Parts: sequence; C-alpha cells; structure tokens
Amino acid sequence: MAGAGPSSGSDDLLIVATIRKPHGVRGEVALALETDRPRAVFSKGRVLLLGDARGRPTGGSLTVDRARQVPSGMLLKTVEFATRTPELEALRGRSLLIPATDAAPAGKNELHYRDLLGMQVVVGEEELGTVHEITRTAAGELLVIRSGSGGERLIPYVREWIRQVDLDARRLTLEPPDGLLEV
Repeated sequence: MAGAGPSSGSDDLLIVATIRKPHGVRGEVALALETDRPRAVFSKGRVLLLGDARGRPTGGSLTVDRARQVPSGMLLKTVEFATRTPELEALRGRSLLIPATDAAPAGKNELHYRDLLGMQVVVGEEELGTVHEITRTAAGELLVIRSGSGGERLIPYVREWIRQVDLDARRLTLEPPDGLLEV
C-alpha cells in the first residue's frame, strides 16, 4: 500500500492521521499515522483538514509548523496552538485529512487503499463481491468484501495471494490458501 490510509467518509479526502492526545505543554499533539509517507504529508506549511473519528470533514483545519516521528507515530506542532489549551484537548480522536489529489502517486507494485474500494473480488471462478472497506488489525489489513446479497466476508490482504489487479476493469483476483473461504 502507498500514500494515505483508508478513504475517509468523503470520496475526495483521505485520512492521514488520527490525533491521539496532546503532548507536553507547547501545543504538540501525538498522532497515530495512516500514511506511509509522513514526511511528504506533514511538511511545514501544509494545511490539514479536521474530520471526525470516521474521517468525515467537520470544518476547521490545522497548519503544520513542524513534525517529528517517534516510535509510536508522530508528534505534530501546528501554527494554531502555542500551548496546551482546552481547544487542543478537544481534538482527541479527530482525524486529519488531505485531498485525495494531494496524495503521493503509488509506486510500482503499490496500490492506494482507495484504489481497492469498490473492486470486484474473484477467487478462481467464484465472484465473492466488492471491496467495501479495508480494516486494520494487529495482524494486518483485512478486506471487507460485501456480496450482492449483503453478506460480508473478511479476507486478509496478503500480497502473496494477489494474482491480478485490473484497475481498468475494477477487478481483484486472489488465490488464498485452500480452506480459507470455508472458515
């Protein structure tokens, strides 16, 4: 996967981080990253839109003053906050968004999460349904595949199981281990 994380509630915006909590007394916030290219996303002067926990824009924005990576994610200092305030505290759990057009292009053999959404998933001759969303777990990403009848399946998104990605036909062909679909 490349670029920003799962698509937000709006097709035009991508979630790049979630604000975990304020950090220290100088107006920094600790972020859980949703992008694998944080240096590009959190560059000085970049305007990040605020969203709710599901990534739906709520109005408001933050301007990056500086950012630094830490083992648990990133610490972000914005132009808008010089100290720890009740307003900064209220940002806990909010998502930070960028326009999808601002995301870095996917590299060779990479896909953006948003490219998978809505794709038809096929295993052998069986059409399983379409990718409804991608969920992250401690074990990795799961494709949430919704069938035409409304049922859902969770299938691990494992690079070795991908046989073909046809962006034009919006088709993802997988070859999971025998027995996985019967679970």
